[in-house]
Amino acid sequence: MNATPAIPPGMTAITPHLTCRNAAAAIDFYQRAFGAVELARLPSPDGKLAHALLTIGGASLMLVDEYAEQGMLSPQALNGSPVTIHLYVADADATFAQAIAAGATVTMPLADMFWGDRYGRLVDPFGHHWSVATHLRDLSPDEIAAAMAGGCPEAGAG
Repeated sequence: MNATPAIPPGMTAITPHLTCRNAAAAIDFYQRAFGAVELARLPSPDGKLAHALLTIGGASLMLVDEYAEQGMLSPQALNGSPVTIHLYVADADATFAQAIAAGATVTMPLADMFWGDRYGRLVDPFGHHWSVATHLRDLSPDEIAAAMAGGCPEAGAG
């Protein structure tokens, strides 16, 4: 029996693996916007980034440069992405401001939401979508459903 764990130490079963046009610049952005810590970087002989490993808030994030010949296309090549990376933080307002200052674009302003989170959405300069939230209060499923039926994003929060 192999004693090597199926999931390496420090990793989780699901880890986002982002393809970026200019992954090195994306690493710099994620460090400035979200406090990412770079753990590993593997450049390929052609100078592109073959693999990078970051952590944000204790969660792993992998990056690679765009390799069209291998079918690895960035959101910029695809004209968007259907995927949103959700980031819980201690202070959504501070993280939002930090990400905007680093170059992110707001797609949904922060607001106190009916499900109990302060929540907003951004798109990074590489086309990846992010939602940023701070959990404000616990609500029951019935409370959430009633607040949602009220039609107001802020209903039930605060």
